[in-house]
Amino acid sequence: MASGPVQEHADTIAEIHKEVMDSLGAHQRGVERLTAWLGRPASLYCIIAILLGWILANSSRHAWDPAPFPLLQGLLTAAALLTSTMVLITQNRTSRHNERRAQLDLHINLLAEQRSAKLIALIEELRRDSPSIKDRHDPEAEALQKPANARDVLATLQQSLESGS
Repeated sequence: MASGPVQEHADTIAEIHKEVMDSLGAHQRGVERLTAWLGRPASLYCIIAILLGWILANSSRHAWDPAPFPLLQGLLTAAALLTSTMVLITQNRTSRHNERRAQLDLHINLLAEQRSAKLIALIEELRRDSPSIKDRHDPEAEALQKPANARDVLATLQQSLESGS
């Protein structure tokens, strides 16, 4: 089992996930459980079995819903409406969670960028001040000492994407 920073990060991620799940209301948890169940192959097989059973049962002389199966069509329409609504509810919640996680990632990445730039600056300062190391101009290290501006990076990325498409 991992220890140290790896375990610490894994524990933090697990805590955040638990906090998100604990913050869900009873209705949201119910919708998510049902959506998760519907998203399994077993539920597809169950639905197919019910449909085949319905059609076979209504193919006899004692059919309660004879072909073209209007009752079945109504039930399927209602089920489709409910299923699509549940999926949208789950996707909306997941989308909000993913947006917050993306903002957290961006914030941590920007902090890491600042720290890296500071480390490069300190190493360059140490190199310049050390009498045993020959001082030389390093344009790449000079450029990397400045943390990237997220807005500039985004604008450059957008421009590259637009020119490439």
